[in-house]
Amino acid sequence: MQILRNCAPGDRPAMLEVINSAARRYEGVIPDDCWRWPYMHPEELDGEIAKGVEFCGVWAGDRLCGVMGSQDRGEVVLIRHAYVRPAEQGRGIGRRLIERLCENADKPLLVGTWAAADWAIGFYARHGFARAAAPEAASLLAAYWTVPARQAQASVVLARPAVTEDLSRA
Repeated sequence: MQILRNCAPGDRPAMLEVINSAARRYEGVIPDDCWRWPYMHPEELDGEIAKGVEFCGVWAGDRLCGVMGSQDRGEVVLIRHAYVRPAEQGRGIGRRLIERLCENADKPLLVGTWAAADWAIGFYARHGFARAAAPEAASLLAAYWTVPARQAQASVVLARPAVTEDLSRA
């Protein structure tokens, strides 16, 4: 039986394990100058949480199977750090996480991901997200994320509902 619940401070080691195990899929796919190991360090996760990223997770017993973060950024909510353990992928864990986030959203949802991560882009598209055009994506990345320029160049933004011109001018 799987349980969906908010992650607590004591869950951080398990969250890092899920994030880093799933992020291995990026190796050799995203630009080499953007790849690093581990993909996320404990200090980075702590920093994300300190900036308001709230995580929920799907648990099977005491094993964390997947996580998805959200960050309220005023007029939008960002989906941050969504990962499912490789052995658990294809079992509806990501679907449960995204459905929970979408059900609770009272403003537009945005997600940024690597342009080369076609599996992630497809996942979000199956859940009603539309890819923003390049100029709008660049504006959104600059307005709502703090990422290196190289990462922004290699990223796309998807939105639910689709991006409006007003939102991309934020």
